[in-house]
Amino acid sequence: MTIQPPASPDLEGAILAAAASLWEAQRSGVPCPPVREGLAAHGVDAAYRVQELNIARHLSPVVRRVGRKIGLTSTAVQQQLKVNEPDFGSLLSDMAVSDGGVMPAGAVLQPKAEGEIAFVLATDLDMPAPTAADILRATDFILPAIEIVGSRVENWAISLIDTVADNASSGMFVLGTPARSPFDFDFAGCAMRMTFDGREVSAGTGRACLGNPLNAVAWLAGRMHALGVPLRAGELILSGALGPMATPTPGAVVEVEISGLGTATFALEN
Repeated sequence: MTIQPPASPDLEGAILAAAASLWEAQRSGVPCPPVREGLAAHGVDAAYRVQELNIARHLSPVVRRVGRKIGLTSTAVQQQLKVNEPDFGSLLSDMAVSDGGVMPAGAVLQPKAEGEIAFVLATDLDMPAPTAADILRATDFILPAIEIVGSRVENWAISLIDTVADNASSGMFVLGTPARSPFDFDFAGCAMRMTFDGREVSAGTGRACLGNPLNAVAWLAGRMHALGVPLRAGELILSGALGPMATPTPGAVVEVEISGLGTATFALEN
């Protein structure tokens, strides 16, 4: 990735310290204090370098990067964190939970669930300022999805710097069924309903995601092109939450239903 702020001993030390703190939190299962203090003076690009450093540590012959996730697609959350655009993180192959499966306790620190639409690309998206039409042409199929976000930062006490450094608060994800063509699907008007053990805990529509999930994917495609790491055919994109996130209790069965698309479900291990 081409996110490379000017090197300096202070910057490199801050990046290494933040990455080590977040890595140890995941390893130990004990959330760490916020990491923003050492990074704030260097801006969000330094936080993305922390993110990429820990992703590189995680990759192996059996763990690969399978796509990207988009965060901060809610206007209310952007206002809360005082930003005017989303952020992004990486999706890895070992983050996937099978539809109807069980997520092990402790796999995600401080887990919360969100209902989203997943895009799987048929062709590369390597262009500046892509349009919604470009996204539709490049998409092979879409799926209902649950993103299980988490925070390695204690008590979710995050700023923009903290969440970006923490891989955009990524945890795990579930891809539901069925897969369908993106054409003639109402991305903005589709309704999302999330339940825990049959009790509704979140609801919203596609408009909650930057007005339309296609807008979110177009933003990501343009951002990744500018960084020199464009989105490629076969990649999975989680486009952002269609409603508020909610915190499942151990043993809960989480289900997301998206009108016109389908359902995704998992259980959180007791």
